[in-house]
Amino acid sequence: MRLLFETGAAFYAFFNLRLFFLLLSKKCDVLVSNDLDTLLANHMAKKFKRNCTLVYDSHEYFTEVPELVNRPSVQRIWLRIEKWIFPQLTHIYTVNDSIAKIYTDLYQKEIKVVRNISQRWQPENIKSKQELDIPENVPLIILQGAGINVDRGAEEAVEAMQEVDAVLMIVGGGDVLGQLKDRVKELGLESKVRFYGRRPYLEMMQFTYHADLGLTLDKDTNPNYKFSLPNKIFDYMHAGTPVVATNIIEVANVIRKNDIGFVLDRFTPDTLAKALVEIIKDPKRLDAMKTNCAKAAETENWENETSVLTEIYLKNG
Repeated sequence: MRLLFETGAAFYAFFNLRLFFLLLSKKCDVLVSNDLDTLLANHMAKKFKRNCTLVYDSHEYFTEVPELVNRPSVQRIWLRIEKWIFPQLTHIYTVNDSIAKIYTDLYQKEIKVVRNISQRWQPENIKSKQELDIPENVPLIILQGAGINVDRGAEEAVEAMQEVDAVLMIVGGGDVLGQLKDRVKELGLESKVRFYGRRPYLEMMQFTYHADLGLTLDKDTNPNYKFSLPNKIFDYMHAGTPVVATNIIEVANVIRKNDIGFVLDRFTPDTLAKALVEIIKDPKRLDAMKTNCAKAAETENWENETSVLTEIYLKNG
């Protein structure tokens, strides 16, 4: 869509206005609002499409994302929209039990859960480390994803590598990537921290497969992160890569339930480095966690998760 504004409140206002008229022009049985920033347009369009079902797909605890928490006046606008429309919704799902409980407590609505789990990863072939330009004969640690941003632990991961005899592969992009590269140079860690940039998903998973450990280090500095369940957890699991994670509720539950990694009670560069060194020096423990990853992947996958979506959409489509 071409809009008059590209940022700020005016952008969202015009986007929802354009989206509203677009939805009015389309024939459909189901309207799906993907997160709060599309809910207003979908809700208004539903009023003119009485035979349509509106489904709200809440991908996160939207009103508590860092971008809104730090801008309370804008946050209040989104909260007003949510409080107005949410009680009128009848078909809602979100990404984990913690967020579902928050919304249930707030609005006394039934919230279904569809976790953002990867599909089973079944590659036709695996590229060698040499083909991927990955170091050989050294333990490998990976931090992957498109959101390597502030408060997601990447800075501490780089600092920790001063004490770890391994190579950290950073595969992805994000707001702090420039700072990380500068810090790596300052610390002289070029041989221990390697940046591979954004890669297509299937190619990224090749890096994950070769890693001995995967990192997910979100901090609970805001409610959205506190209750998050990053899909990298399941990427690691499906590639057979044990996980080292911060003590985020949903993440810790998955790791402990399946015994596929280690949860840090306290997160600093030192505690992370200590955990990485201990696991790398214990190959039997590492192998056991890799075996558990394979077992967990048989049930923790998108193919099983879609049963909830089938129930929602077949019933209402």
